[in-house]
Amino acid sequence: MLLLRTLLQMPELRLSLHTGEDQLDRTVTRVYGTELPDPSRYLSGGELVLSGLLWHHGPQDSETFVRSLALAKVAGLAASETENRALPEDLVDACVRHHVPLLEVPVDLSFATITERVSMELVGLSRHRRLLNVVAEGSGLPALLLAGAHELSAPCWVLSTTGRVVAGGELQGRITLVKEFLQADRLPKTVRGVTLVPVSERGGSRLTSWILVVGGEPQQEAATELASLVALERLRQAQGRQIENRTAAPLVTAVLSGSADLESRLAAAGLENARLRVISAVTSDQRTELAAAVLEETLPQALVTPVGDMVYAVAKADDSLPDDVREAMRVMEPGLGSSRVLVGISSPVEWRGLRGAAEEATHARRLSERRGGRTCVVAGEEIALHQLLLAGVPEELRGSLRRRLLGPVLDYDAEHGSDLAGTLKVFLDCSGSWTVAAAKLHVHVNTLRYRVGRVEELLGVDLAEFEARVDLFLALQAG
Repeated sequence: MLLLRTLLQMPELRLSLHTGEDQLDRTVTRVYGTELPDPSRYLSGGELVLSGLLWHHGPQDSETFVRSLALAKVAGLAASETENRALPEDLVDACVRHHVPLLEVPVDLSFATITERVSMELVGLSRHRRLLNVVAEGSGLPALLLAGAHELSAPCWVLSTTGRVVAGGELQGRITLVKEFLQADRLPKTVRGVTLVPVSERGGSRLTSWILVVGGEPQQEAATELASLVALERLRQAQGRQIENRTAAPLVTAVLSGSADLESRLAAAGLENARLRVISAVTSDQRTELAAAVLEETLPQALVTPVGDMVYAVAKADDSLPDDVREAMRVMEPGLGSSRVLVGISSPVEWRGLRGAAEEATHARRLSERRGGRTCVVAGEEIALHQLLLAGVPEELRGSLRRRLLGPVLDYDAEHGSDLAGTLKVFLDCSGSWTVAAAKLHVHVNTLRYRVGRVEELLGVDLAEFEARVDLFLALQAG
């Protein structure tokens, strides 16, 4: 039996007690690392919960997190900040209020060391210890996965929900497996000859989880154990990325404002000599954290930061990047729920063109809002100049311009049940060719001439004039 009191007496762990002095005889049954805002569904009682507090943004977050631990009857919480500062006071207060013992982990002590030491006490020289040794040695995820495959006597992979193979080599049918994972009622799930096990989720969403894929039907406890260790490696990467992304916010701010120190900020991020793209993303329900998580999973090497309700990223340019993002978004669609994810991507530019690239990405993202689909990715080089210009015009102004230029035709169509506006659009799309437009509309050329003449009469324009055609073409596009 392992008690919390015993952990505090282990000199190599250097844990310090903040709250719960009268609850140190609680029994620890296992170690669980998490950054979920509410991890209760993964807890069965008796856990020593390890957290780097990546979920913490304020007092309400502490209340939600600690209450979930109390309801699950965990043994205690061992927490550490990613920077050298004290634990949040609201977290301490919540632990006192809900009677959850709170232990502080020194910033220079890894969670892997705690997990190894506690697990050695719990299970002795076991499979778990052997795997923990790999984690403690800092060999990384590929080595852990190889060791896990040996212990489980089955091949193992780790996937992201974009279909990217995080570790484990090529895996056939990975896109199908991701979709099965996102649509599963219960996990772990055995499908197509493999078992899918969730690796601790960020933000409480399966959409931004990793997936441990194990060949065959392994012992569930063993597979879950390996997934928990993969989660520690993921947490380590997340903490590293959080540190890297500290440069993202000032960099994007400099990009959007055209700041004079942009070049130096790019140099600090190691991007000063690279061709770059700017990415703008938003969800239909303004879930900024979801948009950020999606971009981080889709573009693991990009610098990502929220700006108001939007999320921006700066990434090294790649000709295939728009297609890669589009495919990744398509894979993630089953896990989006009611949200739409809309993304605009700029054309590749040198650093001096980044401010214009940010505007282009924003306009492209606005254009994506007018298209269909659960996810929509629009790249600047894929759209015509007039579409980019219109995307930058407020919707109310676009409607006003459309009404001013086409009002009589729109009213005539509404009154007579006709479609002169549609005829005009086809005619202009066909560059004013009578024969091509008539064929596309399946009408005689004389019929088309009559309809176009009626449009000219209603609007008081001469469609032989180039400027009139341009104005009406833009008005039709603005709808």
